Amino acid sequence: RLEMSSFGVKVSMIEPGYFKTMITSFENLEKNFLSLWEKVPEETKASYGENYLKDFLLAVRKMQKRCNSNLTLVTDCMEHALTSCYPRTRYSAGWDAKLLYIPLSYLPSALTDTI
Repeated sequence: RLEMSSFGVKVSMIEPGYFKTMITSFENLEKNFLSLWEKVPEETKASYGENYLKDFLLAVRKMQKRCNSNLTLVTDCMEHALTSCYPRTRYSAGWDAKLLYIPLSYLPSALTDTI
């Protein structure tokens, strides 16, 4: 963003929370992760443990329930950034981005790692 300002280019960052898209589709995530897991050496799989794969896929499935399906929250941020005379530097779309990620970004890393 700062590198582009010397060229007169204004850059806005859109930082969305969890939204339902093809990227966050459980089926796609599961397929891609299982494909990668099959290529991992047995020694590495053993170091992660038997339950790692199950626990990870369970966490991904739970994440699906938190995904927002209202993508207009993101596209409205994009529209404002593109059409505003004075666009903001950062846009946070979704309640989770505003109430969780922004406050976490101000905390010390050790604390955010724990959370």
